[in-house]
Order: sequence, then C-alpha cells, then structure tokens
Amino acid sequence: MTAAVPLPDRLPRPKGAPTALDGLLVVDFTRVVAGPACTQTLADFGAEVIKIENPEGGDDSRAYEHAEIAGESAAFLSLNRNKHDIALDLTVAAARDVARELISRADVVVENFSASVMEKFGLDYPSVAPSNPRLVYCSISAYGRNGPFASRPGFDPITQAESGFMSLNGFPDGPPVRTGPPIVDLATGMSACNAILLALIARDRIGKGQHVEVALFDIAMSMTAFYGMAYLINGTNPGRFGNSPNGSPTVGLYEAADGPLYMACANDRLYRRLVTEVLERPDLITDPLFVNRRVRSANKEKLRAIIAGVFATDKLENWMAKMKKANIPVGYLRTVEQGFSAPEARERHRLSRIPHPTAGMVPNIETPLNMGLTPAIDPTAAPLLGQHTNEILRKTLGYDDQRIAALAEAGAFGKPHSPGK
Repeated sequence: MTAAVPLPDRLPRPKGAPTALDGLLVVDFTRVVAGPACTQTLADFGAEVIKIENPEGGDDSRAYEHAEIAGESAAFLSLNRNKHDIALDLTVAAARDVARELISRADVVVENFSASVMEKFGLDYPSVAPSNPRLVYCSISAYGRNGPFASRPGFDPITQAESGFMSLNGFPDGPPVRTGPPIVDLATGMSACNAILLALIARDRIGKGQHVEVALFDIAMSMTAFYGMAYLINGTNPGRFGNSPNGSPTVGLYEAADGPLYMACANDRLYRRLVTEVLERPDLITDPLFVNRRVRSANKEKLRAIIAGVFATDKLENWMAKMKKANIPVGYLRTVEQGFSAPEARERHRLSRIPHPTAGMVPNIETPLNMGLTPAIDPTAAPLLGQHTNEILRKTLGYDDQRIAALAEAGAFGKPHSPGK
C-alpha cells in the first residue's frame, strides 16, 4: 500500500555522526498528542524510547479519523516515530512489575494519565524514585498534579478557551476561534521536552533526578505572550484582529487581481519601501493621516482600503516580484497541498517516505530541529501495537522465554494478544 501523495526516499544522515541522546532510556506512558510529541523529539535524536500501550486498542490516537494507511492513523504515525512499543495491561500485577523494572533502569519517565492513575498503579514519582534517584520523571496534565483543579479533565481546546488564548483568535465581528492544529498540545510537548533536557543537565551537575511538571493551561496562558503582558500593564482586555495583529494596516491578507498574498510590513522603514517602490504611492508617506505608525494605526481602515485597491489592479505574481525585489516580507496564502508541494518544502527536504512493517512505506514529516554535529537519526515508522514486546523483555530486561510465557499466561500483555515478536 502506498500513500496518495508521492514522496522521495529520505536522505540518509552522515555516516558515523553521533546522536545527541545516545544511551538515554525513556519509558513513555503517554498517549494522544502532548506526551507523544515530547517523546518523539527525544527519540528523533537518539534516545531509546519504550512506549507502553494498553493492549486493548493502545493509544487513542491510533483510532483518529483524519486518514489511515494499512490500519495506522495519520495522527499516530505523525507523533510516534522512532519508538519501540510494548503492550502491557497495567491492571495486571505482573505487567506493573515489568513497568517498574523498566522504570528502575530508565533515565526518563514521561506520563500524561489522568490524576492519580500512576499513583494507583504504584508507578508515580514518590513510589519509583527511591529505587532510581537519578530518574527524571515528567508529568503532563491539563491543570497540574496538585491543587483544586488536578482532577479536572482537560484537553487542548478547553485550555485554549479557559486561558484567554482562544479569545485572541478570529475576527473582531466574529466569535473566538480555536486553532486548527492542536497548538497548545504541541507547545506543551515541546515545553515538556525542554523541561526534561533541563532536568538532565541539572542531574549532571547535582547528581540526582527530579520530578518536572508541565500543564496545558499554563502553556496556553504563556502563549498569550505580549497580548497578555499588555493587559497586565494597561488593564485593557485585548480583542481579536483577524489576520492583522494589533490591527496593523500593513500586516495581513490582501487580494491581488487573481489571488491572495500575506504581507508583514510592520515598521516605518518597510512601509516607506512598500508605498514608494511597490505601490508607487509616495503620497502615502506625506499624507498627515499616514505619516507615522501611530497615525496609520488610527486611520487603518482608510489606509487598508487604499492598499487593497492598489493590489487589486495587478496580478499576484507581478506583486510578488515587486515586493521581493524591494525586500518586503510577503508570502503566498497556500493550502496544505500547496505548502507541501512548494519549493521551500522540497529544497529543505521536509517530506519523505520511510519503511513501515505493514504499509510498506509511510509518509514522514521531518523533525524541524537541525543539528550540525548530532543530526536526527534515520527514522523508523511509528510502531505497531506491541511490536517490540518480546525484544524489549529479552534485550532490555533480560527475560527468558519461560518468564515471557508466564507473563503472557498471567495476562500481562492482554488476554487475547500475543506479546509480539
């Protein structure tokens, strides 16, 4: 089976190049988006990430409906590259023993269960840290692991809504809008990865690990950024500005005669170049209504109408050529299809295909992190459910066939399933 979009094979990494996280063992109890995004970055740069999944269906994202290839969902494939997978039913005591033994050997544990789940299984930080004091244990949640909101369930769009972040997105005359991609989940995953790496650096300095926490609500609030800071300074609730942040008349979406462009012309120097070299309207500098950024903002609707009228007189490619010549920040408004087919994506080798055990080949979106000395590893596709169970038990924990068979008999891997190969 092949994907609908033809893709090149991936360029191999330089032979013999070291990896940034070689030898780091990560036990990954996470699922859905934020946690898997975090651990995928660790895996991309050489950590051995062992993903623990419930044998009854595994990670919820395996069933997400965006698209699938050979029974594997786009969501799961996009977030679980380079991981090894073991199926463990943590409601079974024998499976919990396996999990504890893995944790005892790990450098990092990452979990994003609901509150008290890891504690119920005896796998929370206070329970496991005594046997592994150098462990870095990362908990990802909606509202933190302590306090009055710890037990509340929460997901990306809920925290977008409750933090104020969603109120900043959309147009002034419309309702707040959540972002399409789960931006808070993804930013939380990035932040969790940062926290883990910081804790590993600290471990090298002070000789012991620690418990680190990252909460979706906290990340969403931090992502209000200078809008949130402006509110704290002036007490004015920020509104929505559509495609023009802060209502800037020269930042946003404009229509040429045959298509849209997005322009980011935010300072006086760029504005002068825009109106003189591109629009050929030097009067827009001398006019008292537009002489500086402050008065332009006060008269933004009038200025936007003038600029829009000029753009409508010529074709998109002609405007793009003029603006690029004048070094004005501008871009095409592309669909995902157009963006993924664009020369920037091709020349930067953003897309490839990689082998998969049942699909043959699956699409791959490269990590956005580029390191000169320790580049990302050659990727392997997201694993099948329980794909590496036996391998992990044998190689990582040293179990023999008899012990593995006893675990299977006890239901550690789920009664209807074999433990994999």
